[in-house]
Amino acid sequence: MREGKGPVDELIIHSKMNDGRDVILRTIRPDDAELLRAGIASLSANSRYLRFFSPAPMVPDAVVERLVDVDGVDHIAWGAICADCEVETAIGAVHSVRHKSGGRAAEYSVTVVDAFHGQGVARMLTAALLFDCQAAGITSLDVYILSENRAALSLVKSMGAIHRISSIGVSDYILDVDTALHALREEGVPGVRLVLEQLEAFN
Repeated sequence: MREGKGPVDELIIHSKMNDGRDVILRTIRPDDAELLRAGIASLSANSRYLRFFSPAPMVPDAVVERLVDVDGVDHIAWGAICADCEVETAIGAVHSVRHKSGGRAAEYSVTVVDAFHGQGVARMLTAALLFDCQAAGITSLDVYILSENRAALSLVKSMGAIHRISSIGVSDYILDVDTALHALREEGVPGVRLVLEQLEAFN
């Protein structure tokens, strides 16, 4: 049994990308700041813009500090590591940040390094996040996406996201956690199935 879900969680998930390469998923920890910085630096300017609404080569230190300030309850975060790379390489991350402590709504975001787009990494990370959101009592996720971010729009729509409003180029969606996790299960993507099987075995 998993004895809690926090930044010291040592659970390691092994899965496969769509092309068969090995990937490791684990919870993000406070000491992952440098790994996260390297991952952000490896994003293309366009990907940084779509994720952070800015093409700057590096986000401010304060942003990185917030991204690794994870407690597994109000801030849940998972990272993906390329297992077939020569050195430990962060290739993706997903976050949910609760709007207020004890509340049931949080904000969702996901990022995958350009070289690993289309490999199912975002779906695997999201499945792990949704699983932990359920355990933490988070029932809905707010998603703010730049309107030109077609990949992110396609992902959230495939999970049943409901569009609320668009303004100044940003689309606002709400994602029901139970509905989204069910949708990912029903898709039958092998990598997602492996992730969920391992999470269920530890709970």
